[in-house]
Amino acid sequence: MSRVAGRADLLIELGTEELPPAALRQLSEAFSKGIAEALTAAGVADDPLTTNFATPRRLAVRIAQVAKKGVDQTNERRGPALAAAYDDSGQPTAAAAGFARSCGVEVSELQTLRTDKGEWLVHRTVVPGAPAQALIGPCIQQALDKLPIPKRMRWGSGTDEFVRPVHWLVVLHGKQVVPCSVLGVVSGRISRGHRFMGQQTVRIASASDYEQPLKEEGAVIADFAVRSTMIEQQVTRLGKKAGGHAVIDPALLELVTALVEKPQAVLGSFDPAFLNVPQEALVSSMRDHQKYFHVVDAKGALLPAFITVSNIRSRTPARVRTGNERVLNARLADAKFFWETDATRPLSARTEALKNVLFHHALGSLAGKTRRIEKLSAKIAQAVGAPTPVCIRAASLCKADLVSGMVGEFPDLQGIMGRYLARHDGEPAAVARAIEEHYLPRHAGGALPQSPAGQVLALADRLDSLVGLFIAGEEPTGEKDPYGLRRAALGVIRILVEKKLDLNVAALVEDAADGYASDGLVSGESAKSQCTTFILERYRALYTTLGFAQDEISAVLEAGASRPLDFDRRLKAVSRFRHHRDAPSLTAANKRIRNILRKSEESIPAQIDAQQLTESAEIALSQAILKTAGAIAPAIAKGDYAAALRTLAGLRPVVDSFFDEVMVMSPDRAVRANRLALLGQLNQLFLGIADISLLQTLETGDG
Repeated sequence: MSRVAGRADLLIELGTEELPPAALRQLSEAFSKGIAEALTAAGVADDPLTTNFATPRRLAVRIAQVAKKGVDQTNERRGPALAAAYDDSGQPTAAAAGFARSCGVEVSELQTLRTDKGEWLVHRTVVPGAPAQALIGPCIQQALDKLPIPKRMRWGSGTDEFVRPVHWLVVLHGKQVVPCSVLGVVSGRISRGHRFMGQQTVRIASASDYEQPLKEEGAVIADFAVRSTMIEQQVTRLGKKAGGHAVIDPALLELVTALVEKPQAVLGSFDPAFLNVPQEALVSSMRDHQKYFHVVDAKGALLPAFITVSNIRSRTPARVRTGNERVLNARLADAKFFWETDATRPLSARTEALKNVLFHHALGSLAGKTRRIEKLSAKIAQAVGAPTPVCIRAASLCKADLVSGMVGEFPDLQGIMGRYLARHDGEPAAVARAIEEHYLPRHAGGALPQSPAGQVLALADRLDSLVGLFIAGEEPTGEKDPYGLRRAALGVIRILVEKKLDLNVAALVEDAADGYASDGLVSGESAKSQCTTFILERYRALYTTLGFAQDEISAVLEAGASRPLDFDRRLKAVSRFRHHRDAPSLTAANKRIRNILRKSEESIPAQIDAQQLTESAEIALSQAILKTAGAIAPAIAKGDYAAALRTLAGLRPVVDSFFDEVMVMSPDRAVRANRLALLGQLNQLFLGIADISLLQTLETGDG
C-alpha cells in the first residue's frame, strides 16, 4: 500500500473463544465502524478506509494510513477588552498585566483578537498532538464498549466483560507493536492459527501483511467475504456433481461462513425413501437443524443429497461424509415417523384437541378462536364474493395442524403441514391451499395469499387476534409488540390493498368483535375504536417505505381512511396531482379557505342563498362548484380520484378571481355567512378526496 509521510496502516485483531455465529458479521461491522470513529475523533484518522475481518475466533480491522501523532491543538484564552488593556498613554493597565501573569508571559507576547463585537487581548498556545501509540488503546476500548452485545460474560478471575473470553491481542501500527492492554490482554504481534490445521501461533510482521501469513501458516481465511465466496463456489460445484443444483439460502450461507475458518464442503446423501415425507420438513431438517445445503433438480424437486461445510480438511473425507449422513438419516427418520403417525388421523379429528390449547388466558382456547374465524370468514367471503363453503371448511381446519407431531417438531411448518394433511385426507385443493395461505404474509414484505379463500382466512385470523388482544388490553406499547400486532395490522392492509378487496376496516373490526360477544367476551366501544385506529395508523409506516411523502399521507388521512383500497387510490392520485401546474395555487387557496373557516366564530349555513350572491366572481364560483360537483361524482364513485382531481384543478381561475375580487368577511352578516357557506362547499369538494391544504412544497409540471 502507498505510504503518506508520518502515517501507516493500523491492524487490530482481537482473538477470542468461538463467537456467536448469528452475530459475527454484525459485530465485525460495528467493531470496524467504532474503531474508525474513535480514531477520527482522536485526530489520527480522517474518514479512513477500513477493511474488516471476522472468523469464529477473531474480530479484526485494518485502518489505512493512520497518523503517528494527533493533530496539534491551538488553545486560545481571551483576556480583557483592548480598550481596558491600555491607558491613554499606551501603557498596559493592571488588567492587562494580571492577564499576562496568569498566562505566564509578558504583555508584549499577547496577541489581539478582532471580532465583529470588538477587540480583546488573547493568549494562544499550541499543544502538540499526542502520539498515536497513546491514543490507539483507548480507541479500541471505546469501540468495544459500543458493540451491540445484549449480554456480556466474565471469565477467569478478572472483571473484564465481553461476548466471549479474550485470549490474544494484535495491535500493529505499520511494523511497530502498539503497547496497550485491552480486556486484560496485552498487545503483541502473535496471532493464532486454525485450531486443528496449520501453526498454532502466527507472527504478523506488519499491519499490511495480515491475511497472507494467517492463510499460509495458520490455515485461516480471515476475510469473511472471501470465505463466503469460497463456500458458495464449493457448494455450487458439489450440487452439480449430485446431478442438480444446490439451493444457497443467503442467511444459511452467512451462518455457515461464521462457523468455519477454512471451509471444506462435503457432499453426502440420504435414503431416497425419505422423499415420501413432505419436502419442507426434509429441507427444515437439513437447513435449520443441521446447517446443510439441500439439492434440487431442474424442476425444483428435492434430490436425496446434501452438502455440509466442514471446518477441517480431513485425511479421511469418507468418514466425515458418513458421520454426517448418519446424523441426518436419524433426523429424517424422526420426520418420517411424525409424518406417518400424523397421516393416520384426519385433520378434522384433531380439532377437538384445540380445546386444550390456550390462545390467550383472557380469550380462551384455539377451539374458540377457530369458531370465531369460521363465522368471520363467512361474512368476509360474502362481502368479497369468495366461495363461502370453501372458506368455512378451511377455517374449521386451519389450526388443526398445530396439534400434529410434525408441527410440534417443526414449528415453522404450521399451515404447510395443514395443507399436506388436508390433501392426504382428500379435502378439496382450495381448502388445503387456504389452510397454508392463511398464515401469509409470514413477515414484513412477504408473499400474500393468492387464492380468494386464503385471503379471506388470512384477514379473519388477523382481525380476530387484533380485536381480541385489544379487548384483553394487550395493545403494543412503545417498541414492545410481543403478539406481533403491528405485523398483523400491516398484513390486513396489504391484503385489502394489493388484492383489491374494498372493505371497511371499522366494519371488519365490528364483525370480529361480534364473534367475541357470542363467546361472552363483550368489547367496549373504546377497544373497537382503539383497534381500528391502530390498524389505520399502519398506513404511515407502510406508505413511507413505498416512497410516499408524509404530507401526502396526512392529506389523505384527514379526509378519512377506513377503506384501505380507497385510501391507496386517493394517495396515488394526490401524489400525482402535486405535480400538476395548478396544484400550488389550489393548495394555497385551500389553506386560505381552511384558515378562514377555522377562524370564523359564527354558524356557517349548509346551503348557499343564491339571492345573496351579488359579485360576478362569487356567482361564477357558485356555478363552477355546482358544475364541478356533478362532474366529479361519477369519478369518485368509481374510485378514479386522479380524474376527479384533474377536474377540480379546473376551478383554479374562478377561485383565484374570487379571492382577488370578493371580500369574504363582509360587514353585512348575511352576505358574510353566504360567502362562508360558498367556501365551505368548495372545501367539502376537495375533502371528498384529500385535504390538499396540508401539502407542503410542490413540484409542478405541465399537468
